[in-house]
Amino acid sequence: MSNWYYTGSTPSARSDTAMLNTETPSRAHAALDQYPTAELVSVFVDDQLGAVQAVHAAGPRIAAAVGAALPRIEAGGRLVYVGAGTSGRLGVLDSVELYPTFSWPHGRAVALLAGGNDAMFVAVEGAEDDHEQGMADLAGLEVGPNDVVLGIAASGSTPYVLGALAAARAAGALTLGFANNPAAPVIEQAEIGILLDTGPEVISGSTRLKAGTAQKIALNTFSSALMVRLNKVYGNLMVDLKATNAKLVRRAIRLTSFATGADEDAARTTLEACGFHVKTAIVALSKQTSVEQAQALLEAAHGSVRRALA
Repeated sequence: MSNWYYTGSTPSARSDTAMLNTETPSRAHAALDQYPTAELVSVFVDDQLGAVQAVHAAGPRIAAAVGAALPRIEAGGRLVYVGAGTSGRLGVLDSVELYPTFSWPHGRAVALLAGGNDAMFVAVEGAEDDHEQGMADLAGLEVGPNDVVLGIAASGSTPYVLGALAAARAAGALTLGFANNPAAPVIEQAEIGILLDTGPEVISGSTRLKAGTAQKIALNTFSSALMVRLNKVYGNLMVDLKATNAKLVRRAIRLTSFATGADEDAARTTLEACGFHVKTAIVALSKQTSVEQAQALLEAAHGSVRRALA
Protein backbone atom coordinates (compact mmCIF):
# COMPACT_ATOMS: atom_id res chain seq x y z
CA MET A 1 0.00 0.00 0.00
CA SER A 2 1.40 3.41 -0.94
CA ASN A 3 1.87 6.09 1.69
CA TRP A 4 -0.71 8.71 0.79
CA TYR A 5 -3.94 10.01 2.20
CA TYR A 6 -7.12 11.32 0.63
CA THR A 7 -7.68 15.08 0.86
CA GLY A 8 -10.94 15.24 -1.05
CA SER A 9 -9.42 15.78 -4.50
CA THR A 10 -6.22 13.99 -5.46
CA PRO A 11 -3.83 11.72 -3.57
CA SER A 12 -1.16 13.60 -1.67
CA ALA A 13 2.27 12.23 -0.83
CA ARG A 14 3.07 11.79 2.82
CA SER A 15 6.47 12.44 4.30
CA ASP A 16 8.24 9.60 6.06
CA THR A 17 7.66 11.37 9.37
CA ALA A 18 3.92 11.15 8.71
CA MET A 19 3.98 7.44 7.83
CA LEU A 20 0.86 5.58 8.95
CA ASN A 21 1.25 3.43 12.05
CA THR A 22 0.01 0.43 10.10
CA GLU A 23 2.73 1.00 7.46
CA THR A 24 5.65 1.62 9.82
CA PRO A 25 8.17 -1.26 9.85
CA SER A 26 8.17 -3.09 13.17
CA ARG A 27 11.48 -2.68 14.99
CA ALA A 28 10.78 -5.77 17.06
CA HIS A 29 11.20 -8.34 14.29
CA ALA A 30 13.73 -7.06 11.77
CA ALA A 31 15.18 -10.59 11.37
CA LEU A 32 11.77 -12.27 10.99
CA ASP A 33 12.85 -14.28 7.95
CA GLN A 34 15.60 -15.92 10.00
CA TYR A 35 13.42 -17.12 12.87
CA PRO A 36 13.00 -20.87 13.47
CA THR A 37 9.50 -21.95 12.42
CA ALA A 38 8.23 -22.47 15.97
CA GLU A 39 9.34 -18.98 16.96
CA LEU A 40 7.92 -17.54 13.75
CA VAL A 41 4.50 -19.01 14.49
CA SER A 42 4.68 -17.82 18.10
CA VAL A 43 5.45 -14.26 17.00
CA PHE A 44 2.47 -14.15 14.66
CA VAL A 45 0.10 -15.53 17.30
CA ASP A 46 1.38 -13.29 20.09
CA ASP A 47 1.10 -10.19 17.92
CA GLN A 48 -2.64 -10.80 17.50
CA LEU A 49 -3.08 -9.92 21.18
CA GLY A 50 -2.61 -6.33 20.07
CA ALA A 51 -5.87 -6.60 18.11
CA VAL A 52 -7.82 -7.52 21.25
CA GLN A 53 -6.22 -4.65 23.18
CA ALA A 54 -7.07 -2.18 20.41
CA VAL A 55 -10.74 -3.19 20.34
CA HIS A 56 -10.92 -3.14 24.13
CA ALA A 57 -9.66 0.46 24.11
CA ALA A 58 -12.32 1.31 21.51
CA GLY A 59 -15.10 -0.23 23.62
CA PRO A 60 -16.75 3.06 24.66
CA ARG A 61 -16.91 4.24 21.04
CA ILE A 62 -18.38 0.92 19.90
CA ALA A 63 -20.98 1.17 22.67
CA ALA A 64 -21.83 4.70 21.50
CA ALA A 65 -22.22 3.37 17.95
CA VAL A 66 -24.64 0.66 19.14
CA GLY A 67 -26.68 3.23 21.05
CA ALA A 68 -26.88 5.58 18.08
CA ALA A 69 -27.71 2.80 15.62
CA LEU A 70 -30.44 1.12 17.68
CA PRO A 71 -33.33 3.59 17.17
CA ARG A 72 -32.61 3.81 13.45
CA ILE A 73 -32.56 0.05 13.03
CA GLU A 74 -35.69 -0.30 15.17
CA ALA A 75 -37.34 2.16 12.77
CA GLY A 76 -36.60 -0.17 9.85
CA GLY A 77 -33.14 0.97 8.80
CA ARG A 78 -30.39 -1.11 7.24
CA LEU A 79 -26.79 -1.86 8.07
CA VAL A 80 -24.60 -0.93 5.11
CA TYR A 81 -20.95 -2.04 5.22
CA VAL A 82 -18.43 -0.33 2.93
CA GLY A 83 -14.79 -1.25 2.40
CA ALA A 84 -12.03 -2.30 0.02
CA GLY A 85 -9.72 -5.32 0.05
CA THR A 86 -9.48 -7.12 3.39
CA SER A 87 -11.58 -4.48 5.15
CA GLY A 88 -14.34 -4.80 2.56
CA ARG A 89 -14.31 -8.59 2.72
CA LEU A 90 -14.65 -8.46 6.50
CA GLY A 91 -17.68 -6.21 6.03
CA VAL A 92 -19.20 -8.73 3.63
CA LEU A 93 -18.54 -11.51 6.13
CA ASP A 94 -20.24 -9.70 9.00
CA SER A 95 -23.23 -8.82 6.86
CA VAL A 96 -23.91 -12.31 5.52
CA GLU A 97 -23.54 -14.01 8.91
CA LEU A 98 -26.37 -11.99 10.47
CA TYR A 99 -29.04 -14.01 8.63
CA PRO A 100 -28.24 -17.54 9.91
CA THR A 101 -27.22 -16.27 13.36
CA PHE A 102 -30.06 -13.85 14.08
CA SER A 103 -32.58 -14.31 11.22
CA TRP A 104 -31.67 -10.77 10.16
CA PRO A 105 -33.13 -10.13 6.68
CA HIS A 106 -30.62 -10.17 3.83
CA GLY A 107 -31.99 -6.88 2.53
CA ARG A 108 -31.23 -5.14 5.81
CA ALA A 109 -27.52 -6.03 5.91
CA VAL A 110 -25.90 -4.84 2.70
CA ALA A 111 -22.20 -4.79 1.84
CA LEU A 112 -20.42 -2.63 -0.74
CA LEU A 113 -16.99 -3.87 -1.80
CA ALA A 114 -14.75 -1.67 -3.95
CA GLY A 115 -14.54 -3.38 -7.33
CA GLY A 116 -17.85 -5.20 -6.94
CA ASN A 117 -18.58 -8.82 -6.09
CA ASP A 118 -15.61 -10.11 -8.08
CA ALA A 119 -13.29 -8.28 -5.66
CA MET A 120 -14.29 -10.77 -2.98
CA PHE A 121 -11.98 -13.29 -4.67
CA VAL A 122 -9.60 -11.32 -6.88
CA ALA A 123 -8.05 -7.90 -6.26
CA VAL A 124 -9.49 -5.28 -8.62
CA GLU A 125 -6.74 -2.80 -9.45
CA GLY A 126 -7.49 0.82 -8.56
CA ALA A 127 -11.01 0.14 -7.27
CA GLU A 128 -10.25 1.42 -3.78
CA ASP A 129 -8.94 4.71 -5.19
CA ASP A 130 -12.26 5.72 -6.81
CA HIS A 131 -13.95 8.28 -4.56
CA GLU A 132 -16.71 8.97 -7.08
CA GLN A 133 -17.55 5.27 -7.42
CA GLY A 134 -17.91 5.02 -3.66
CA MET A 135 -20.40 7.88 -3.75
CA ALA A 136 -22.26 6.34 -6.69
CA ASP A 137 -22.46 2.86 -5.19
CA LEU A 138 -23.82 4.22 -1.92
CA ALA A 139 -26.30 6.47 -3.69
CA GLY A 140 -27.48 3.44 -5.67
CA LEU A 141 -28.73 1.89 -2.45
CA GLU A 142 -31.05 4.88 -1.86
CA VAL A 143 -29.79 5.20 1.69
CA GLY A 144 -31.94 7.26 4.06
CA PRO A 145 -31.96 8.66 7.61
CA ASN A 146 -32.75 5.31 9.25
CA ASP A 147 -29.78 3.54 7.68
CA VAL A 148 -26.43 2.96 9.37
CA VAL A 149 -23.35 3.04 7.14
CA LEU A 150 -20.13 1.44 8.39
CA GLY A 151 -17.00 2.64 6.61
CA ILE A 152 -14.07 0.26 7.19
CA ALA A 153 -10.46 1.01 6.20
CA ALA A 154 -7.21 -0.02 7.87
CA SER A 155 -5.39 3.07 6.58
CA GLY A 156 -8.44 5.21 7.25
CA SER A 157 -7.90 7.06 3.99
CA THR A 158 -9.39 4.79 1.31
CA PRO A 159 -11.08 7.11 -1.27
CA TYR A 160 -13.83 4.60 -2.12
CA VAL A 161 -14.87 4.44 1.54
CA LEU A 162 -14.63 8.20 1.99
CA GLY A 163 -16.84 8.71 -1.05
CA ALA A 164 -19.47 6.37 0.38
CA LEU A 165 -19.36 8.11 3.75
CA ALA A 166 -19.80 11.49 2.08
CA ALA A 167 -22.87 10.24 0.21
CA ALA A 168 -24.25 8.64 3.38
CA ARG A 169 -23.89 11.88 5.34
CA ALA A 170 -25.61 13.81 2.58
CA ALA A 171 -28.51 11.35 2.77
CA GLY A 172 -28.81 11.80 6.54
CA ALA A 173 -27.69 8.27 7.44
CA LEU A 174 -25.73 7.50 10.60
CA THR A 175 -22.08 7.05 9.64
CA LEU A 176 -19.61 4.91 11.59
CA GLY A 177 -15.91 4.92 10.68
CA PHE A 178 -13.54 2.08 11.60
CA ALA A 179 -9.81 2.65 11.02
CA ASN A 180 -6.47 1.53 12.44
CA ASN A 181 -4.62 4.86 12.37
CA PRO A 182 -5.16 7.88 14.64
CA ALA A 183 -6.69 11.00 13.08
CA ALA A 184 -7.61 9.06 9.94
CA PRO A 185 -10.13 10.72 7.59
CA VAL A 186 -12.53 7.76 7.87
CA ILE A 187 -12.67 8.36 11.63
CA GLU A 188 -12.87 12.14 11.41
CA GLN A 189 -15.46 12.25 8.63
CA ALA A 190 -17.84 9.75 10.24
CA GLU A 191 -20.38 10.80 12.85
CA ILE A 192 -18.88 8.22 15.20
CA GLY A 193 -15.25 7.33 14.57
CA ILE A 194 -13.82 4.13 16.03
CA LEU A 195 -10.03 3.92 16.26
CA LEU A 196 -8.53 0.43 16.36
CA ASP A 197 -4.93 1.42 17.00
CA THR A 198 -3.03 -1.78 16.28
CA GLY A 199 0.28 -0.12 15.38
CA PRO A 200 2.95 -1.68 13.11
CA GLU A 201 2.44 -5.16 11.72
CA VAL A 202 4.88 -8.06 12.09
CA ILE A 203 5.08 -8.09 8.29
CA SER A 204 5.30 -4.39 7.60
CA GLY A 205 2.16 -3.00 6.00
CA SER A 206 0.26 -6.32 5.86
CA THR A 207 -2.97 -5.09 7.41
CA ARG A 208 -4.63 -8.46 6.84
CA LEU A 209 -2.84 -9.39 10.08
CA LYS A 210 -3.72 -7.78 13.42
CA ALA A 211 -5.34 -4.72 11.84
CA GLY A 212 -7.74 -7.06 10.06
CA THR A 213 -8.25 -9.12 13.21
CA ALA A 214 -9.15 -5.97 15.15
CA GLN A 215 -11.67 -5.01 12.46
CA LYS A 216 -13.24 -8.48 12.61
CA ILE A 217 -13.55 -8.32 16.40
CA ALA A 218 -14.96 -4.78 16.30
CA LEU A 219 -17.56 -5.61 13.65
CA ASN A 220 -18.56 -8.83 15.49
CA THR A 221 -18.88 -6.85 18.70
CA PHE A 222 -20.93 -4.03 17.18
CA SER A 223 -23.38 -6.23 15.26
CA SER A 224 -23.76 -8.81 18.04
CA ALA A 225 -24.39 -6.14 20.70
CA LEU A 226 -26.94 -4.51 18.39
CA MET A 227 -28.72 -7.83 17.88
CA VAL A 228 -28.87 -8.39 21.66
CA ARG A 229 -30.53 -4.98 22.03
CA LEU A 230 -32.97 -6.01 19.26
CA ASN A 231 -34.12 -9.01 21.37
CA LYS A 232 -32.38 -11.59 19.21
CA VAL A 233 -30.86 -13.22 22.31
CA TYR A 234 -32.48 -14.69 25.44
CA GLY A 235 -30.04 -14.82 28.34
CA ASN A 236 -26.96 -15.67 26.33
CA LEU A 237 -28.77 -18.05 23.99
CA MET A 238 -28.96 -17.41 20.25
CA VAL A 239 -32.71 -17.91 20.03
CA ASP A 240 -33.45 -16.20 16.72
CA LEU A 241 -31.26 -18.34 14.49
CA LYS A 242 -32.41 -19.50 11.08
CA ALA A 243 -32.28 -23.31 10.93
CA THR A 244 -31.02 -23.53 7.35
CA ASN A 245 -29.08 -26.80 7.63
CA ALA A 246 -28.89 -30.00 9.70
CA LYS A 247 -26.38 -28.52 12.14
CA LEU A 248 -28.59 -25.52 12.86
CA VAL A 249 -31.66 -27.74 13.21
CA ARG A 250 -29.84 -29.72 15.89
CA ARG A 251 -28.74 -26.47 17.53
CA ALA A 252 -32.32 -25.16 17.56
CA ILE A 253 -33.48 -28.33 19.31
CA ARG A 254 -30.69 -28.17 21.90
CA LEU A 255 -31.30 -24.48 22.62
CA THR A 256 -35.04 -24.99 23.03
CA SER A 257 -34.49 -27.97 25.32
CA PHE A 258 -31.90 -26.11 27.39
CA ALA A 259 -34.06 -22.99 27.77
CA THR A 260 -37.23 -24.82 28.75
CA GLY A 261 -36.13 -28.07 30.39
CA ALA A 262 -38.22 -29.99 27.87
CA ASP A 263 -36.79 -33.18 26.39
CA GLU A 264 -35.50 -33.05 22.83
CA ASP A 265 -38.50 -34.91 21.39
CA ALA A 266 -40.89 -32.33 22.82
CA ALA A 267 -38.61 -29.53 21.66
CA ARG A 268 -38.50 -30.92 18.12
CA THR A 269 -42.28 -31.39 17.96
CA THR A 270 -42.93 -27.81 19.03
CA LEU A 271 -40.26 -26.45 16.72
CA GLU A 272 -41.77 -28.32 13.77
CA ALA A 273 -45.14 -26.72 14.60
CA CYS A 274 -43.69 -23.19 14.41
CA GLY A 275 -41.27 -23.50 11.52
CA PHE A 276 -38.26 -24.01 13.82
CA HIS A 277 -38.61 -20.55 15.33
CA VAL A 278 -36.77 -21.06 18.61
CA LYS A 279 -38.25 -18.05 20.41
CA THR A 280 -41.78 -19.22 19.70
CA ALA A 281 -41.00 -22.76 20.82
CA ILE A 282 -39.46 -21.53 24.09
CA VAL A 283 -42.50 -19.42 24.94
CA ALA A 284 -44.98 -22.14 23.95
CA LEU A 285 -43.24 -24.82 26.00
CA SER A 286 -42.49 -22.59 28.99
CA LYS A 287 -46.05 -21.26 29.26
CA GLN A 288 -47.69 -24.50 28.14
CA THR A 289 -49.61 -22.68 25.46
CA SER A 290 -50.21 -22.99 21.73
CA VAL A 291 -47.75 -21.88 19.08
CA GLU A 292 -50.26 -19.25 17.97
CA GLN A 293 -50.59 -17.82 21.47
CA ALA A 294 -46.81 -17.86 21.90
CA GLN A 295 -46.44 -15.90 18.68
CA ALA A 296 -48.98 -13.34 19.90
CA LEU A 297 -47.13 -12.96 23.21
CA LEU A 298 -43.84 -12.42 21.40
CA GLU A 299 -45.36 -9.85 19.08
CA ALA A 300 -46.78 -7.92 22.04
CA ALA A 301 -43.34 -8.08 23.69
CA HIS A 302 -41.57 -6.76 20.56
CA GLY A 303 -39.80 -10.08 20.13
CA SER A 304 -38.42 -10.27 23.66
CA VAL A 305 -38.61 -13.82 25.04
CA ARG A 306 -38.00 -12.52 28.56
CA ARG A 307 -40.92 -10.08 28.43
CA ALA A 308 -43.17 -12.62 26.73
CA LEU A 309 -42.54 -15.04 29.61
CA ALA A 310 -43.08 -12.42 32.32
